[in-house]
Amino acid sequence: MSLLSIIISVVALIIGVGIGYFLFTKVANGKYKEILSSAEKEANVIKEKKLLEVKEKFLNKKNELEKEVQQRNQRIQQGENKLKQREIQLNQRQEELGRRRQELDQNQQRIENEKKAIQIKNEELAKMQQQERAKLEELSGLSAEEAKSRLVESLKDEAKTDAQSYINEIMDEAKLNANQQAKKIVIQTIQRVATETAIENSVSVFHIENDDVKGRIIGREGRNIRALEAACGVEIVVDDTPEAIVISAFDPIRRETCRLALHQLVSDGRIHPARIEEVVAKVRKQLDNEIIETGKRTTIDLGIHGLHPELVRIVGKMKYRSSYGQNLLQHARETANLCAVMASELGLNPKKAKRAGLLHDIGKVPDEESELPHALYGAKIAEKYKEKPDICNAIAAHHNEAEMTTLIAPIVQVCDAISGARPGARREIVEAYIKRLNDLEAIAMSYPGVTKTYAIQAGRELRVIVGADKMDDAETEALSGEIANKIQTEMTYPGQVKITVIRETRSIAYAK
Repeated sequence: MSLLSIIISVVALIIGVGIGYFLFTKVANGKYKEILSSAEKEANVIKEKKLLEVKEKFLNKKNELEKEVQQRNQRIQQGENKLKQREIQLNQRQEELGRRRQELDQNQQRIENEKKAIQIKNEELAKMQQQERAKLEELSGLSAEEAKSRLVESLKDEAKTDAQSYINEIMDEAKLNANQQAKKIVIQTIQRVATETAIENSVSVFHIENDDVKGRIIGREGRNIRALEAACGVEIVVDDTPEAIVISAFDPIRRETCRLALHQLVSDGRIHPARIEEVVAKVRKQLDNEIIETGKRTTIDLGIHGLHPELVRIVGKMKYRSSYGQNLLQHARETANLCAVMASELGLNPKKAKRAGLLHDIGKVPDEESELPHALYGAKIAEKYKEKPDICNAIAAHHNEAEMTTLIAPIVQVCDAISGARPGARREIVEAYIKRLNDLEAIAMSYPGVTKTYAIQAGRELRVIVGADKMDDAETEALSGEIANKIQTEMTYPGQVKITVIRETRSIAYAK
């Protein structure tokens, strides 16, 4: 190829590129203008939309502010109206107060005028009374004070005479009616309560199948029987009595513990000191549970609710206590029923009376020894376990060792005596009983001036009759206290003894 052709080709290429660039720039400028114009149009549209939105928000805000301003103006207007009404009311009240003040001033002035008039009239009346009194004194020859004193004395004497006769009639009628009503109530109460006799001893008999068991119970060199006595706190008598072993103790719970333990040991066949201690501990636990169940069953049977669990346990322990051979739980149940019946007859609360009757002897089954009498100690226990004051007073006063402050207290005292005094309820060795009565009478007869003595009410009361010429009233009062102190120091007796010294008057003291 020649140089010329190459130059021509290059020139042609350059021309072609120039023509293409020119055409491209022309087309690009046209598209650019189109894009720019469309962008300007869109920007104008968006600007108009935004302006419309801003105008709309501005209008909304303006409307809200106008409404709020309008509401505030309304509230201000309402407040102004209220203030105007209050101002009007205050003005009316001030006018009314002014009228009332004027009326009060007028009334006060009128009252003062009336007072002055009354004072003038009183002065005139006083002058007239003085004149009349002076005339009466001249006519009667007595002063006003003397006449008044004579009239008062005569009226007093007449009133005393009438009142004394009236009182005597009422007292005689009340005593007659009271005795009749009391007898009627006590008889009805006794008839309505059915009781059984109960006698207990200080020994229990354990029956065995054959006498060979006795040797096993005694053990080698007596170690089994000694272990059993030490564990139970009883005395066991194994003698020639066929098929029987005697358990002796003053505490019925210990006797019952020993009897049940012997029953289990003989049934099991293993009898040795270790086994004995184990069985006795088990029986004690069973007996404690039985005591609680007995207490619960008793309260349920009597319809008594809300007793403290410790009081329920003490009631259950009464089953294993006796007083003069009378089972204490049976005595408490009888007393409770009697109290309920008697309280119903008298129109009192039978539930409270029954509760007090059941608890009246809880001081006889204490967990720890006390120097207080059983009535006072029982009241202390009841108070400890949140019993009401009237129940505690009935317990404390049923032997006259505390002052009776409620009507339940005398009911409990009477029903306790009824339950203990019925035939077969209690027993005592006849010789000891007779000896105690003779000793009471002998102590009283040892004092000078005593003419006769009588031990009555099973030795609970001693009546001493003295010569009226040998002793005056002061010596009679001293004698009752001396006899009570001597009986208290020299004799052993249950409960208390009432000493009544009779001359022309009767002086009473108690040996507690």
